[in-house]
Amino acid sequence: MQSMMTSPSLVSVDEHLNLTALLRERATANPAAPFAEIKDDAGSWVPVSIGEFDERVRAVAKGLIALGVAAGDRVGIMGDTSIEWSVMDFAVLAAGGVNVPIYPSSSAKQCEWIVDDAGIDFVAAQTEPQRTMLEELEEPPVALTLSREGLDEIAAKGTAVSDADLDARTADVVLDDLASIIYTSGTTGRPKGAMLTHGNLVVHCANIEKDPDFGVFVQGETRVLLFLPLAHVFARLAMVLAMQSGAVIGYAPNHKTLAADLASFKPTWMPLVPRVLETIYNRADAAQTGIKKKIFRWSAWVARKVSMAQERGGHGIVLKAQYAIANALVLKKIRHLMGGELGFVLAGGAKLTPQIGHFFRGLGVTVMQGYGLTETTAAHMGTPATNQIMGTVGHPIAGCDVMMAEDGEILVRGINVFKGYWNAPDATAAVMQDGWFATGDLGEIQDGALTITGRKKELLVLSSGKNIQPAVLEDSIRSHPAIQDSVVIGDGRHFVSAVVALDPVLLPAWLKSHDLPDMCLEDASRNERVRELIGRAISNANEHVSRAEAIREFRILPREFTEAREELTASLKVRRNNVIEHFSDVIESIYAGAKPAQA
Repeated sequence: MQSMMTSPSLVSVDEHLNLTALLRERATANPAAPFAEIKDDAGSWVPVSIGEFDERVRAVAKGLIALGVAAGDRVGIMGDTSIEWSVMDFAVLAAGGVNVPIYPSSSAKQCEWIVDDAGIDFVAAQTEPQRTMLEELEEPPVALTLSREGLDEIAAKGTAVSDADLDARTADVVLDDLASIIYTSGTTGRPKGAMLTHGNLVVHCANIEKDPDFGVFVQGETRVLLFLPLAHVFARLAMVLAMQSGAVIGYAPNHKTLAADLASFKPTWMPLVPRVLETIYNRADAAQTGIKKKIFRWSAWVARKVSMAQERGGHGIVLKAQYAIANALVLKKIRHLMGGELGFVLAGGAKLTPQIGHFFRGLGVTVMQGYGLTETTAAHMGTPATNQIMGTVGHPIAGCDVMMAEDGEILVRGINVFKGYWNAPDATAAVMQDGWFATGDLGEIQDGALTITGRKKELLVLSSGKNIQPAVLEDSIRSHPAIQDSVVIGDGRHFVSAVVALDPVLLPAWLKSHDLPDMCLEDASRNERVRELIGRAISNANEHVSRAEAIREFRILPREFTEAREELTASLKVRRNNVIEHFSDVIESIYAGAKPAQA
């Protein structure tokens, strides 16, 4: 079993090619080149050239300077994914500042921590409630408006700022200088500000583009649909990669219109979290009834078989014939609903269920599962465009290395690894070891590919001393169409249990597909037939572990996990400790009537 994988950098980048210089270089070379498409009031896609985008960025940057933003100042950006978000992002950098993304769903408490910790004097916020919340903080920043009209107002204030004054702000900025502070999701404590440099983004994107195993999806004329929050490092990386490679960005501010946006924008690649793929599949399955459902599931089975055969080197004539039928009946229709041009999906932020990955690869969409953290500027490694091993996260991208510690923890280093945590030298020292960043994740390298096995901090130890990694069970349970998420419990207990939260969006269709009446989450949690069906998902999850690690008992919760109750992070990761605290009575009821384990 391997203990290390390395992938040398493939590019050399001038140290002065910071993000502002990169944009100027592209805009100067061909100002008419397409940069993005945005939806007008009628829902039609309207093109925006790179020259128009750069001109807008410079005008807003001048306005920020006139407002008092000095070189090195931190400026917050709070809003949904939009071209205005990108304009403000690059305008802050052009003014010599450092941008600090804030999730639009953040609470007043979360905003106050980020504003205070980062020392933010200005925040561009999208909505009136967001600006009001910011203005009511104990030490409020100046709340700017993140909209077309709001940016016009900022730009109008900078007409007296010259081009020379603006350019002077970034004349000495080099790749190693700070570009952004992105606060981690904070699943186990207060969020920390990861300091990312210009080089983390510029050099990393340049290597992704040149890496023959990964850069194929940005070669030629490509289109990317951005709907993930730009506050997330994964979406930011995709935005910079698109700008650098010349891909046309489609801004989709509302995830509720994702299906329509896919069909109309027709992307060739897109970044997303695995839950989106699971939702697409589950909704397609739930929409079928009777014989159509049988045909759909048979076609999905064929797609998965074709994908699995690809890993073995090819498929025979019988499977080819079956695929031709499945494609004509079902698969080509799903491709059409996804725009018909989607060739690559970059999946990150959570583990991709192999069953879902095989379905989409069999469908004709290459799913490149990535692995990384905010501290590694999103993707550090991933499954290549060809020769993928489903269930793994592949190997390092050019310029990145990975090594396994003695206890199985994943250590990484490379051009993309952050500069450290803002205002937290002790926290930085705790995770950096001779240039290697300790991720906190556990894994193993086999056959040239890394498999994630769990989180170091989430390891459960039963009263018998048996170690349990809950991620294996939770990943399996989460893929069920009616389940939002689950938390596996067992630390200090004599057996493993779980609490399960149902998905309020997908539950109605799932109930209907099982001939059950529509019911609310609370009623569903008490329904015996629902419990029986969810129990099958628990049983399926148990097949992935030994008997001692299997879930012996579970409870369906009467409500979903929410970000407002701090049970989910802004990137929808579960805060285990908060869930366990909030549902302590339910958990205690599991163990209260259970017999202790026998010696």
